[in-house]
Amino acid sequence: MITRTAQIGSHGEDIAVEWLRERGFYIVERNWRIKNYEVDIIAQRWDTLHFVEVKTRRSGGWQSAYDSIDDMKIRSLQRTATAYCAIRHSRLLVQFDLIAVTMNDNGEYTVEYTENIL
Repeated sequence: MITRTAQIGSHGEDIAVEWLRERGFYIVERNWRIKNYEVDIIAQRWDTLHFVEVKTRRSGGWQSAYDSIDDMKIRSLQRTATAYCAIRHSRLLVQFDLIAVTMNDNGEYTVEYTENIL
């Protein structure tokens, strides 16, 4: 069963993918996972792989997207990137980014992109 929260999150990821594409990123993977690790988007621009965490919130929510990036999430992103690069034999630079999508009740949204969140 898909929950309303899952639908909002998926829609936020769709918005993030389109936002990245419009800015010259190539989307390599979406929702890539291995064992207990997962990353929302892996995108490439020039010589860098961007491991992008997407956080979608409704406007007026109590927690910002940035508050959800804790030490455990950072370690998870690092392990995911290490595994991905080893499996794909990637020699590209690695960067960890955050896209915060804030949606309001009438369907409008804002996108905030933060590079190098680590």
